[in-house]
Amino acid sequence: MNFQDNVRLVAVSKRQPIDKIEEAYQNGHRIFGENFVQEGVDKIQKIAKSDIEWHMLGAIQSRKCKDIATHFDWVQSVDRLKVINKLNQARAGMPPLNVCIQVNLFGEAQKAGVDESQCFELAQAIVEAKHLTLRGIMALPPKQQDYQQQLQQFEKISTLYQQLKDKYPQIDTLSMGMSGDYEAAIMAGSTMIRIGTAIFGQRD
Repeated sequence: MNFQDNVRLVAVSKRQPIDKIEEAYQNGHRIFGENFVQEGVDKIQKIAKSDIEWHMLGAIQSRKCKDIATHFDWVQSVDRLKVINKLNQARAGMPPLNVCIQVNLFGEAQKAGVDESQCFELAQAIVEAKHLTLRGIMALPPKQQDYQQQLQQFEKISTLYQQLKDKYPQIDTLSMGMSGDYEAAIMAGSTMIRIGTAIFGQRD
């Protein structure tokens, strides 16, 4: 798997056993992503390595915000003001939590995420939150097999990222691209890809 040096790789370890994560760690990988809060917290506590960067990638229930803020280093799936406020409150006394806003630019009702206008509202709220750091946006566009269709979707997301960066020059993360489409994502400007099966194999 070859990609540019400026693209960070999140190894998506949801539903993967701890020994597979340990193996990836022994091979030098340090960034892991989990989709389920309790599963992620259990792994973080059992593996207990201070040089791992843990990313929360899945849907967020507001009652789980304290667990996320206490244990994870990043949360990529923020899409509500209530969640921003609860994460900020729970993170007090710790280094700021890195936050990406999840966007949904293709009207997929079954997926979380906000549209363009809501993205700017949430960005401002995160910037004003004392214990959070706005890092950028995360997207999970519709699955496409065709490279050109993948590219077209990613370019739309990248345009929004650039508009956000014009307003908040400190942001540095465009999280998009997974095992089946990361090449198109990188071509469109992704700075962070989230890969599961291509690293760990099929989940149990």
